[in-house]
Parts: sequence; C-alpha cells; structure tokens
Amino acid sequence: MRVAFPLFGGNDWTGGRNYLLNLVRALATHCPGVLTPVLFFGGDVTAEETDPFGRLPGVELVKTSALDRDRRLRSLAVSLAFGADGAMKHLLADQRIDVVFEAAQFFGARINIPAIAWLSDFQHRHLPRHFSPFARLKRELGFRAQIAAGRTVMLSSDDACKDCERFYPATKGRTHTVHFAVTPPAPMEAYAVRSIADGYGLSHDFFYLPNQFWLHKNHLLVADALALLRQQGRRVVVVASGNTRDPRAPEHYELLCERIRLLGVEEDFRLLGLIPYEHLGALMRASVALLNPSLFEGWSTTVEEARALGVPLILSDLSVHREQAGDGASYFDRSSAASLAEVLAGFRPLPAEERDRRSKEAAAAAESRVSAFAQEFVAVARRCFAGGSI
Repeated sequence: MRVAFPLFGGNDWTGGRNYLLNLVRALATHCPGVLTPVLFFGGDVTAEETDPFGRLPGVELVKTSALDRDRRLRSLAVSLAFGADGAMKHLLADQRIDVVFEAAQFFGARINIPAIAWLSDFQHRHLPRHFSPFARLKRELGFRAQIAAGRTVMLSSDDACKDCERFYPATKGRTHTVHFAVTPPAPMEAYAVRSIADGYGLSHDFFYLPNQFWLHKNHLLVADALALLRQQGRRVVVVASGNTRDPRAPEHYELLCERIRLLGVEEDFRLLGLIPYEHLGALMRASVALLNPSLFEGWSTTVEEARALGVPLILSDLSVHREQAGDGASYFDRSSAASLAEVLAGFRPLPAEERDRRSKEAAAAAESRVSAFAQEFVAVARRCFAGGSI
C-alpha cells in the first residue's frame, strides 16, 4: 500500500513537522514492506526540511510545485469549488497512491483516492478567544469539508475522539484513535547532559518547560506561580524553550517577557527561545521534571518525549494529559497559579539511581508504544482503503 504524506508544519508549527517525522519513522521502522510512505513537498521546501525523511529506509520523496506555499489558498479554493485540485489529483494518480493523509489540508471531495483526515485537536472550539474570527472560520470550514467528503477521521486521543463525535455527529463510525508515540533518543552520558545544561548556565535543580511560546501554552501562569513562591520566600527555577513566535498572537512573547520583568522573576523563569532539537532531550534529562501547564493539547509531543526518557512529569489537569500520563504525573489546576506553586514547591527530585532505573524501563515501554503507533496507523489506512473513502 502506497500512502501519500504531504509535508506540513514548519517554523510556525514545529510540533506538526515533528509529528509527521515521527509517524513516518515509526512506519519505516516497524512496518517495512507493509506500507510505503511517499512524502510530497513543494518546490520551495529546503533540503534541511526533507533530509530527515529521505534518510529513512523505504521512504520515497516527491517534489512538486503543486504544494508550493504560495499556491495553498488557491489549491483549497479550487478543491472546494470544483471537487479536486487537478494538479494534485493527477500527481497522486501518477505516483500510484492508494491512500492520502490530509493534515491541515484538503484536496477535494472528488480526488478519487481514499483519504485519512487527521484532525489534530479542537482548540478553536474550546478556546475560541485564541483565534481571530477568520482563523476560526477557516479551521471550521476545513474540518467540515473533510467530514462532508466522507473522510476516514483519525484522532490522536480518545479525548479528541469524544470531542469530534460531539461537535460533528456525522463522524460517528468513521473516527479512529491512533496514539502518537516517539522513539527515545540514544542514551547520553551524564557528563554530556551536564555539559549542555552548563552551556545555558543552568543550575542542577530546574523544571523544564519545552513548549512553543503560544498563548494557550500558559506560560503566564508559570510566571505568576513563581512570583507567589518568591513572596513566600521560596525559590524555584523554571527553564522554558521553544519557538517565540505565536502566529495567532504575535505580541504574546514580548508581553510574557514584560510580565516576568514586572514580577521580578527573571532569575526564576529562564527563557531560552528556540534551541537545537538535540539539546531538548539533554535538558529533559538534566531537569528535575518536565512541566506542561498548557490550557489545551491534542496529545502533547513534549510529554511523550519525556515519558520515553523516564523524566518525571508535572502537568495541567487536562483530560488528555490524564489519558496520556495516567498516574505517572503530578497534576495542578491549569487556571490557578497557587495550585502550580504548591506542586512545584512540594516536588522532590528523584535520586540518580531511581532516575536511571526509570530511564531504562521507559525506553523499552516507549519502543512498544511506537510499534503500536505504527500498527494502529496501518490498520486505519487499510480500513480507509477497503472502505473507499472518497
């Protein structure tokens, strides 16, 4: 079976690009010969963006101007008006594609190839104030177009699946949960981990928050919690890294920096900005625990990466976080700085021996989850192909 994966994500949505890379890697590693991933990308995409996919065994790459960034809105308009983007329709047929994977894209109801629509989350329904009216409408129309076209619908969590069937009852019987998982990175010696942390001037006791600096990631609550702890005479250090540009709220990062200055917690809340991806795992390992205070998640990549390393977790009380981490995390009220402050102040670092033991157990468990991730996707692709969702 040949499955088309149009490239998505990028500088504004690094999580989307990482999701796709992890999915294709899982398929290449755990289902070789069962499914052939074919990556489609625009002529304006750099080799740096596609090389990680090209290095995977059995993955094919197809470069096409039909997916150039400046053509996307026109492609969507044509697909909605005429039922298909002719250029993509012919290209997919020429490449003998059996199933196409749609994420933040729609190639039309008459594309004549079974399609899986991955609906990453329903944040625009839960947090509409975080979207402009146009952005909310665009997202809603995209989802409804895919649903009306009879797509097989793929979600990353049971929580999102429930949302989908509640918001869009027509999807009942067509939804499938495929839990995202990541392969743990190669082991690192303690001195190498500490060297990277030292390079950022980090102490031995810090909590790590590696989320994009988007409004819904709730960094402001962290600043307020650290200020509360300062007032109580207690000091906690939180280190945050990620893309500083929020495309929906471009001023957010500067407002966060100003809030940190006004609260006087610059030394307690360290903002690193975007760092090399290989440093992310090192800082997770060096930290006391991973922190995710998010107001909304579909299925958190950073939580999954920390789980794969056996890193302790402190998470906001989202249903999806509880689905993802279960009893293996400490939770706090995502609307209460006092609740977060209490959890941070009361958290006790695990002894080095316990961290080492958890790390080894976590690596084995993560490999099992990645295998299940690949197999679940293959099962959905087969159902889609057999059902002829066009």
